[in-house]
Amino acid sequence: MCDSHPAQGDTALRDAALDSTAWPFQEARRILDERLKGETPAKGYVLFETGYGPSGLPHIGTFGEVVRTTMVRRAFHLLAPGIPTRLFAFSDDMDGLRKVPDNIPNKEMVAQHLGKPLTRIPDPFGTHESFGHHNNARLRAFLDSFGFDYDFRSATECYSSGTFDDALLAVLRHYDAVKNVVLPTLGEERRATYAPFLPVCPRTGRVLQAPVLETNPEAGTLVYQDEDGSKVETLVTGGRCKLQWKADWGTRWHALGVDYEMSGKDLIDSVRLSSRICKILGSEPPVSLTYELFLDDKGQKISKSKGNGLAVEEWLTYANAESLALFMYQKPKAAKKLYFDVIPRNVDDYLSHLETFERQDAKARLNNPVWHVHDGQPPREEAHLSFGILLNLASVCHSDDPAALWHYISRYAPGATPETAPILDRLVGHAIAYYRDFVLPSKRYRPATAGEARALENLRAALAEAVPDTNAEGLQTIVYEVGKQHTETFGDLKGWFKALYQILLGQDQGPRMGSFIALYGRAETLALLDQAIAGEDLGDTAAPRAAEG
Repeated sequence: MCDSHPAQGDTALRDAALDSTAWPFQEARRILDERLKGETPAKGYVLFETGYGPSGLPHIGTFGEVVRTTMVRRAFHLLAPGIPTRLFAFSDDMDGLRKVPDNIPNKEMVAQHLGKPLTRIPDPFGTHESFGHHNNARLRAFLDSFGFDYDFRSATECYSSGTFDDALLAVLRHYDAVKNVVLPTLGEERRATYAPFLPVCPRTGRVLQAPVLETNPEAGTLVYQDEDGSKVETLVTGGRCKLQWKADWGTRWHALGVDYEMSGKDLIDSVRLSSRICKILGSEPPVSLTYELFLDDKGQKISKSKGNGLAVEEWLTYANAESLALFMYQKPKAAKKLYFDVIPRNVDDYLSHLETFERQDAKARLNNPVWHVHDGQPPREEAHLSFGILLNLASVCHSDDPAALWHYISRYAPGATPETAPILDRLVGHAIAYYRDFVLPSKRYRPATAGEARALENLRAALAEAVPDTNAEGLQTIVYEVGKQHTETFGDLKGWFKALYQILLGQDQGPRMGSFIALYGRAETLALLDQAIAGEDLGDTAAPRAAEG
């Protein structure tokens, strides 16, 4: 998922991009037409930004925001190849730590430093110069593992180095106007003491929510009331003060010249207020996209504190990173459930889009999600098998050994090997892990009734009589025809297939049976049917191996 520029000479592709309905191209056109008016910004590049709160570790929302922003950036490259772009991954590491996270060691030590900027708190892990530096390193390693092209920016560095000094002085000059944007959004008690600036106490190092008593724009200072009641005058520059959240966001846009930033639905009001502050300081706020939040399997908003979400590491245990990028690509403005059950469908959707891509013309390819997942250059590899079929193969093989699955795969698709089909090989490992953790615990085989056993006997006879080279479609037809002969037992074909899944696979849903039989093997399927007809417990039986040769 690394970033690169397309060939500048591909005018036909750029023309197609101008009409593409894919949302990254729609966003890129907004940047080019509405904000830039087709011109390169005075700073020499278009700036995309994503934000990160380093009081916690990077999570699936972090991935979603960066991968979606990268997709818009790639689309922009195709539309305007002559305009350079940059992506800043910005860490708000100067925020004062409000509470001790649950998932860290040395909590007592960290508790002694509450209120300080994260970059001034000792690292509880003992590996970096501060807690902020530790989490920033984790962020960079996280983004690097996906090959993202970005520049890291630290709030501590921007405040302390003077990068934000001019913008901070502008806030001081427009102090009342900035303050009045935020005041109506606060409760009565908070309004009484609110100030856009948060002084950093030189004695304790804590970020103070202190009343500001005076401002002196000419000197670049303010006077605040310290915790002991004394009056303290301080410069607002050089890292001696930071800004409250909404003022900070709008000021950052102004200081850095941010052209595009997306954010979640929960920040709609913050975007509106920060945009007003950015305009007060003399800049146009960036083009923005508001994306919907993720929901758990019960339809509740996913929350890090509740622990009802799905971690990136968990997704990558059970599926490839490209399927996660596809999940993020699809309908960003629609709320989506994010839990383990969505993984197989997204893997198969990815494989389907990948297969379709090779047959599409240039215009259709730009609307294919894999163009955006792979920066226009998806791998050329035949999928051979769906992830759903692999899960069912793992289920009937009763094995956590990839070689056991490849035994069947190689016979079904003779040209496929772990070396020639690397995507498939990775999915074999993912399928075994998913089966082990999610399918196996809920498998419940049931014995066939007398009527069902007769139908299984008929299916066995029909499969045994079929010509040796009958393909998956032909095998599916055989299964259909046998089911039609037993409507008095099953009611309809749906009931027939459900019975097959429950009896042979121990689950209520399953694969297209013709494809499964072709993959698993005719001889193995006949042996499986024999066991079911005899009333054996298939859950306790290892899958029969195909005869060699």
